[in-house]
Amino acid sequence: MGRKHKNKSTLSVSKGVEQPPSVNPDSLISFKNRRREKIPVKKFIEGIREGNISLLSQAITLIESSLPEQKEVAGELVEKCLPFSGNSVRIGITGVPGVGKSYFIESFGKILTRGGARLAVLAVDPSSERSGGSILGDKTRMEELSADTSAFIRPSPSGGSLGGVAKKTRESIILCEAAGFDTIIVETVGVGQSETAVHSMVDFFLLLMLAGAGDELQGIKRGIMEMADMIAITKSDGNNIVKAELARSQYQGAMGLFPPSASGWLPRVQTCSSLTKEGLNEIHDTVREYFEFTRASGFFKQNRNEQALYWMHESIVQQLRESFYQDPLIAGELEAIRKDVVQGRISSFTAAGNLLGKYFGRRSK
Repeated sequence: MGRKHKNKSTLSVSKGVEQPPSVNPDSLISFKNRRREKIPVKKFIEGIREGNISLLSQAITLIESSLPEQKEVAGELVEKCLPFSGNSVRIGITGVPGVGKSYFIESFGKILTRGGARLAVLAVDPSSERSGGSILGDKTRMEELSADTSAFIRPSPSGGSLGGVAKKTRESIILCEAAGFDTIIVETVGVGQSETAVHSMVDFFLLLMLAGAGDELQGIKRGIMEMADMIAITKSDGNNIVKAELARSQYQGAMGLFPPSASGWLPRVQTCSSLTKEGLNEIHDTVREYFEFTRASGFFKQNRNEQALYWMHESIVQQLRESFYQDPLIAGELEAIRKDVVQGRISSFTAAGNLLGKYFGRRSK
């Protein structure tokens, strides 16, 4: 009889030497401690004033946070930076999907930095309505500008906020100005009914449009065109130059039908190409001319004051909304009242009035 063998798997491996963990446990502890470490507001202010980009980025992340415990710190941070802000020109750039906003900003931004400007680009990425996530790919698209030591690019998720502008974009502008950036560009998600949001935080509003995409004026909301201080027809190169010139003529004619702007400035329409760089210097000259015109007339300062008051009222509405829905009494009764509204037992207006009555009634006691 042959020798008896115990059944052994061919996949078995001898124990050998015990391998160390793939990640050093001490480094994990150190990382967790660093994450828990709270940076004092004073250190944030000092770093921002010194142009520390890492601390500036962390500060913007802090003010974008929706965590209640961070709101007070964020508010103090913005207040402490406020005296060092306001010394920049703020340019809002928007446009239809596919118009090439990021490529335009990169080419235009290089002209600005070559001229000695310190440029901050606050690029707002669209957030998913389903997941809340966003691509945040502007740094990838603006490779040259990202490598420019005179430029700072900060992509932020819109979070479904009004006009495609991140909720804390205005506060981010203040921090960037305190860090010494003298030119701020706010890139919005795209053309929408609520683009007033970006218009209410910038000095110059630039609308980018495409040529050769069908009826040039169809589907473009009059309100958006009325807000524009300038329209730039992009991708005016190659076989598209003739179409771009035709579009420029059509838009210039349409702009002449609108009432005069509050600034007294006559909006311009120009063509450009981010590929060949044609027209970009002319756009830069027009923007500079606008700022000279509005500063001389006093409109620049007047507009800044009106914007500050506008955002005060917007902040009141936002904070009231958050306080209302976070109130324990309202949160406890909201679902039942929602069912009553859906089933027709109470009107939407009466339900809202009842909830507001309870909310303000508790705070008046």
